[in-house]
Amino acid sequence: MFKPIKSWIWRWHFIAGILCMPIILLLSITGGIYLFKDQYEAAEIETLKYVSQSNQNSIPFQNQWNIAKRQWDKTPSGVLISNNSPEATQFISGRFSHKSSLFINPYSGKINGQIKQNTTDMHKVRKLHGELLLGSFGTKIVELIASWMIVLILTGIYLFWPKNNRIKSLFTIRFKRGKRILYRDIHTVLGFWFSLFLLLILAGGLPWTDVFGNGFKWVHQKTDTGFPKAWDGRMFASQESHNTAISLDRMMDIAKQLHLDGEVEISLPKSSKGIYSISNTTHNLSAMHKYHFDQYSGKELYHGTWSDIGFMMKTRLWVMAFHQGQFGLWNWLLVLFTTVALSFLSLAALLSYLHRRRKGSWGVPPVPSTFRVGKSFIGGIILLGLLLPIFGLSLLIIYITKSYICKN
Repeated sequence: MFKPIKSWIWRWHFIAGILCMPIILLLSITGGIYLFKDQYEAAEIETLKYVSQSNQNSIPFQNQWNIAKRQWDKTPSGVLISNNSPEATQFISGRFSHKSSLFINPYSGKINGQIKQNTTDMHKVRKLHGELLLGSFGTKIVELIASWMIVLILTGIYLFWPKNNRIKSLFTIRFKRGKRILYRDIHTVLGFWFSLFLLLILAGGLPWTDVFGNGFKWVHQKTDTGFPKAWDGRMFASQESHNTAISLDRMMDIAKQLHLDGEVEISLPKSSKGIYSISNTTHNLSAMHKYHFDQYSGKELYHGTWSDIGFMMKTRLWVMAFHQGQFGLWNWLLVLFTTVALSFLSLAALLSYLHRRRKGSWGVPPVPSTFRVGKSFIGGIILLGLLLPIFGLSLLIIYITKSYICKN
């Protein structure tokens, strides 16, 4: 039998787990599916990028840009540098879920096709994973469940840490002690060994949320620990001292000479005073670069590197990349196995509960009516509530509701 404090924690762990489990299962399944995004979309992208060998000279990139501006219903904001030849030129418009890509045959100038990010199957999976297809309200529900998952992990480790340091129990699943014990062991063993990875994955998802994410953004802006102010280029303007802007072809040459890792994009000027920018997206975050150039003279206005980024933004970028399995095959497999383990340990917890629960009873762990929580635990809960505001708000609502019921 647990001591009163453990019984109290177990009660909260139990109730929170039962209430959160349906959405936890949904998040683990959709997250696992979304890991296959690149592989799933690769065939369509390769088809749009494909062009047959030609003896013709390719059309200048400047002319292709003009074609995109004339024939696309969107305004091109960037172009990707191709490392393969022959291959269609990919122009970009918008960002994130509003991103669209247009593919132009560099020999004929014809449009191979386009991809609108918000119409793809994987975008629907992402919307289900991130907001339950319920918009901003769904995002807050996901954030609430993610916050409670952190509590479930921490309380689970506290509750089921082996007694008398019998570490063997962290490696042992008892198959011959009945179904309740079997499912309990599956839940606790998987929960323990994947707890660190689950916490990292949750940390990587929280920056996308409304409450915690906006709060985190506000902190790194106020503490100047995000991107440097010059990173986005809004503080720079091209000097119209020359009659003609340099061509996109010239910027392509400049970008290729930088020999940047990963996918390289040239951001196009939006006005006569706009600038060219060159950036790269790479799994090796320390190899990130950002350049800004005057669109008339080609003069370098700014060069930013990983070392210029504040530590809070570095942390954010790292955990978000880990969340998506972007550090290579090992990271991708680790996140995939963790999502599978989360599904199994959640189902195991439910099955263990069903085999434990007595007929006609909810099976909620009892706590002595005289028990009072110590100040140290209350302090820890308040701290966690401040760190995870939507969790703190849910506790406040529970407390107010419980107090009202007790009075009436």
